[in-house]
Amino acid sequence: QVQVAETGGGLVQPGQSLRLSCAASGQTFSISAMAWFRQAPGQEREFLSGITFKGGNTYYAENRFTISKDDAKDTVYLQMNSLKPEDTAVYYCAAATRLQFGAAQSDYDYWGQGTQVTVSS
Repeated sequence: QVQVAETGGGLVQPGQSLRLSCAASGQTFSISAMAWFRQAPGQEREFLSGITFKGGNTYYAENRFTISKDDAKDTVYLQMNSLKPEDTAVYYCAAATRLQFGAAQSDYDYWGQGTQVTVSS
């Protein structure tokens, strides 16, 4: 079993930066990739970025955001710069055990509870 947990959300002003963290625990040796998604109220869950757990290869859907990982801590980060009001959403971390480059919700087997990011003046 794998558990993931997001932290770092909050209220920020437009143009500011924020870094989210996602810590994995349990049988982390089974993880093939981890990714970040977000979901605004009334909208579909949207893929943002992923990273393979062994090779560290990254893939993106949002150019303002950067994904990275700390292997010693089994932790993945999402650095968000130049935040805009439309970035307001619940941000989710997910772990896959079958695929390395998935971008669909069904590609991921374990999910965190989400962390709220609000961008407002």
